[in-house]
Amino acid sequence: MNAAKLVLADGTVFTGRAFGARAERTGEIVFNTAMSGYQEVLTDPSYAGQIVVMTYPHVGNYGVNADDVESRKPWVAGFVVRENARLPSSYRSQGDLDGYLTEHGIPGIEDIDTRALVRRVRTQGAMPAIISSVDLDDDSLRAKAAAAPSMEGQDLVKEVTCESAYDWTEGEPAEFATSRPATGPRYRVAALDCGIKRNILRLLVDAGFEVRVFPAMATAEEILDFAPDGMFLSNGPGDPAAVTYAADTVRELLPKLPTFGICLGNQILALACGARTFKLKFGHRGVNQPVKDLATGKVEITSQNHGFAVRAEDLEKVDLELTHVNLNDNTVEGFRHTKFPAFAVQYHPEACPGPHDSRYLFERFRDLIASRAGVA
Repeated sequence: MNAAKLVLADGTVFTGRAFGARAERTGEIVFNTAMSGYQEVLTDPSYAGQIVVMTYPHVGNYGVNADDVESRKPWVAGFVVRENARLPSSYRSQGDLDGYLTEHGIPGIEDIDTRALVRRVRTQGAMPAIISSVDLDDDSLRAKAAAAPSMEGQDLVKEVTCESAYDWTEGEPAEFATSRPATGPRYRVAALDCGIKRNILRLLVDAGFEVRVFPAMATAEEILDFAPDGMFLSNGPGDPAAVTYAADTVRELLPKLPTFGICLGNQILALACGARTFKLKFGHRGVNQPVKDLATGKVEITSQNHGFAVRAEDLEKVDLELTHVNLNDNTVEGFRHTKFPAFAVQYHPEACPGPHDSRYLFERFRDLIASRAGVA
């Protein structure tokens, strides 16, 4: 057996079997409660700098394929499962999980008690950790885990954002589309890439937008040169308070462009308006988070992936109105600006993986721009 170890910053050691790349990586240990969607998790840039534990015990069942990636490569620092399926079964499979992680240099560990690990993270909170199939000395790994940086204060957006602006024209594949593409006028949207997922871009196109993606460091002038009708703020990794350049750009453009933000984009919009964010104990990561829309009273089951949240007590002070709350812990899941045409949600309406309850928000964004253009 090729051994591997996972060691947490609090000194807890888990010994298991290595799969994926034979390597050593540090990152923040977090867990995801989804039963499927592991390839979308691996390639979601929001997971950069994190070692992800899947709580579902059997992972890799349906293999991997080129269509389910959410960005240009996997971003996780390491991958932890109870059991890695070695014989994937799906007509769409083009390879197995072990080979995929090996190809991209990502270490994995299996055959550990993931229930005990998740209970530890829920009790102690997300913390730095190290996964290794190279160094197997407990004391050495404990020292490395203890020295690994906290997620607080880290700007990881610069690592995942695009290098230059580009146009995105692809909608959802017809065989998987959940609704028909919008008809009528098409509006230009500037999407700020803080770690954007491809399904967000597909749904923007299907909602009737011409999309140009800009690096997170783009200036207000560069974005305005595109003459957009609206601005979209994407998901992404790290501490939102460290992404000051994006908040500065959004603050300048907010009075000029209708704006929609998702996840990190929700936090950046709040910071641009003067609110604060804070780190959650172990975050929200999974596809079954209940969120209540305060305007309609409806509850949506949502896909989520975040370790920070907006402080609810700050909203009214900075002209923001709470619109959505998490029914598990009452944290902020959405808000709108009371003076400017802008709104945001903390969860992922584009899913991939996850339910489709919240996809109406892309149409809401289009309606907001249309009303501003006088084409309600």
